Amino acid sequence: MKKSFHFRIRKIHRYLGLVLGIQFLFWTIGGLYFSWSDMDEIHGDHQKAHIHPLSANIQLANPQTVIQQIKQKHSVNFIFDIKLIQLLGKATYQITYSKEHDRSKKIQLADAETGKIRPALSKEEAIEVAKRGFSEESTIKNVEYLTSTNGHHEYREQALPAYAVTFEHPSKTTVYVATELGTIQKFRNEKWRIFDFLWMMHTMDFESRDNISNYLLRAFSIFGLLTILSGFILFWVSAKAVNERKRKKAI
Repeated sequence: MKKSFHFRIRKIHRYLGLVLGIQFLFWTIGGLYFSWSDMDEIHGDHQKAHIHPLSANIQLANPQTVIQQIKQKHSVNFIFDIKLIQLLGKATYQITYSKEHDRSKKIQLADAETGKIRPALSKEEAIEVAKRGFSEESTIKNVEYLTSTNGHHEYREQALPAYAVTFEHPSKTTVYVATELGTIQKFRNEKWRIFDFLWMMHTMDFESRDNISNYLLRAFSIFGLLTILSGFILFWVSAKAVNERKRKKAI
């Protein structure tokens, strides 16, 4: 009976170790990569070009002028935000609003000096924005227009539509430019992609990456505790068996 119990514990411990071994390996590799990596490089901060600020002597149009132009096209319900950004060297208003009976937020760009509204970025303008924002001298490898992304896309949960401008660069950097916002949203390079994959394996969230309360992670955490517990039981049973054999020999 004791032997059967010992055998069952060993078998449980072996299978738990087999199931958890690969995941523990990913946790360890991920932890090493996270702790030894420069997060600024992963986020692409070192690749962001310095943009000269706007002159304080600039003459700005009244934002109300822009809002009135928007009202001529839509029945504006709320104004959420008015930002002054620099778009291709020009002062530009970025106005966030909502239409009546529509909860979704809309974005309108306008020349901040003349007050004239302007359309979302064209492909050529988005490429120019990406070039100006990228600190390295590099040619364009590929340009993709995005209207949707999934949970596995590196531009997930970001403003759409957007142009993904990929540079012919050793880091394989892609600069994402939101057309309606007129600004660069994200830099994605090879270091970030490695980080993203290891983070997915670390959290065991294979959909959105960032849900650390998912059931799979909870289950593996419990399995990990059971593996350690079974190891202690196995050690205790083995030690007890050794002591029993010594006692019998002494008799």
